[in-house]
Amino acid sequence: MTVTISGTGTAALNANGQLGIGTGSPSVSLDLSSKTDAIALPIGTTAERPSSPTAGMIRFNTTRGTPEWYDTFTSSWLGFYQGAPYSVEYLVIAGGGSGGAHGGSGAGAGGYRNSVAGETTGGGGSAESAINFVGGTIYTITVGAGGAGVVNSHGANGSSSSISGGGISAITSTGGAGGRGTANYNAGISGGSGSGGAATVNNSAAGGSAVSPTQGYAGGAGNAGNGSNQFNQGGGGGAGAVGGSGSSSVNIAGDGGAGLASSITGSSVTRAGGGGGSSQTGTSGSGGSGGGGAGSTAGNGVSGTTNTGSGGGAVHGSSQTSGSGGSGVVILRVLTTKYSGITTGSPTVTTSGSYTILTYNSSGTYTA
Repeated sequence: MTVTISGTGTAALNANGQLGIGTGSPSVSLDLSSKTDAIALPIGTTAERPSSPTAGMIRFNTTRGTPEWYDTFTSSWLGFYQGAPYSVEYLVIAGGGSGGAHGGSGAGAGGYRNSVAGETTGGGGSAESAINFVGGTIYTITVGAGGAGVVNSHGANGSSSSISGGGISAITSTGGAGGRGTANYNAGISGGSGSGGAATVNNSAAGGSAVSPTQGYAGGAGNAGNGSNQFNQGGGGGAGAVGGSGSSSVNIAGDGGAGLASSITGSSVTRAGGGGGSSQTGTSGSGGSGGGGAGSTAGNGVSGTTNTGSGGGAVHGSSQTSGSGGSGVVILRVLTTKYSGITTGSPTVTTSGSYTILTYNSSGTYTA
């Protein structure tokens, strides 16, 4: 049975519970197909949204000036201009610190945060959760610089790298700790990975810790070596291992801690090694795997490799320059079917299987 609602215009409610406005023969629950004007949605501010939204709700948000719908996947209200969200994996590595100069210790690697399933993040933690990008939204990619090399000074910390914007909780990795120097007793400092300790005669010095939650490892301790005026300084921590400690019995400084491998690009690459410590007359420390810079007894320290977030190597002398920290990197991996192709900052774009990989060696944006 069809019930016709009389009055100006035509409306009908049929036996199937289908309501037609402007038509006497509705074919769906609400049939407006014969009308040519518009539908007036419920109107209200952001604060006036339903307190318990459910799937299918739509309204006009006067605060945002746009219609919006409730998305149960992200449990959030999205504007009509925004596409459906999709999962994005990431690797976010901050800039490494620079090595210390004049009795210097090795620098820590930049913080290492990884969401690739089955891999680990810095400091040995499990992979983090992937993030959801919403179509049409701009996300900001910040790539941290490495600390600059120094003369007769403490090293400089690296700068943070991050993914932010679009309503997500920012994914930020902390810069690596700069090495200790100036021929004084100095414990290492905290960073994405900690820097090595710098000892003086009869004084050992503890390495610096990694930040919490873990993004890397601590630096190694500095020790007085085999002789009254020998200094064997600690290596900086890496994303994958603690920095080596300087020897207290032979004249060998600590190596930088090892970096950590990820296959986010489709092949395994190790990044974020710690910088090596310096020795006064013995053997200075090697850089950690993944790009860490070696320390030096007589010459300049070796810089961490660019775009690996690795720490720089230390120097013993007062007139030599320590190694700079390697700049960081941010890598995104998205399904190719979801990739928008809209970027700034000129990321390197490659593919692996069903994924597109964006490698940001400098800051930029991605529009989902």
